[in-house]
Amino acid sequence: MKLETMRPNPVWDADSYEDAVDVFEALADDIVVKVWGGDWCKDCRAQLPDFGAALDAAGVERVEHYPVEKADDGSKIGPEVEEYGIELIPTVVVEDSGTGAELAWFVEDAELPIAVHLAEQLESNV
Repeated sequence: MKLETMRPNPVWDADSYEDAVDVFEALADDIVVKVWGGDWCKDCRAQLPDFGAALDAAGVERVEHYPVEKADDGSKIGPEVEEYGIELIPTVVVEDSGTGAELAWFVEDAELPIAVHLAEQLESNV
């Protein structure tokens, strides 16, 4: 199931985030981007469309969507939530497509936009 919130924001300005797009573009063939979110989640609705636009601008095609629901106790439930320890959404993990090694993480409360936050972590891999 695809997350609607990952649909690229049509007014997102790639030129304003050129450095981040360049990092993702350089790694596009070597990474898998895993996104946990919920279309019901206000933080996901606010953050994921811009991230979707950044991935689109960079030509990243290996993007896996993991829809998350909230349990009655507030915990998150969904595919691979327990395996990755997902507590807040959106959460994004970038992995090496060959080895599965985790290269970068973003969690909802980071101070920078998703693409910028992850690009800073990924720069050493370019």
